[in-house]
Amino acid sequence: MGVAVHLIQRGNNRQACFGSDEDHAVYADWLKTYAKKYEVDIHAWVFMTNHVHLLCTPQREGGVSLMMQSLGRRYVRYFNNI
Repeated sequence: MGVAVHLIQRGNNRQACFGSDEDHAVYADWLKTYAKKYEVDIHAWVFMTNHVHLLCTPQREGGVSLMMQSLGRRYVRYFNNI
């Protein structure tokens, strides 16, 4: 809590997790939503074709885990249904 962390989230078997600009926008919007909900400050992000880098600081215990779980579950459903 209160310490910046660098996260990397990769696609399954390093497969693509973004196929369009719309995918990036959807992910970014949900990232903002869950960061606010779970009190995680997002300092920077990089969205690559098959992975994401995030620099963030949780302001509550378990905030990063809860944010990433919620974001991942929602985005996977979205991506698998395109």
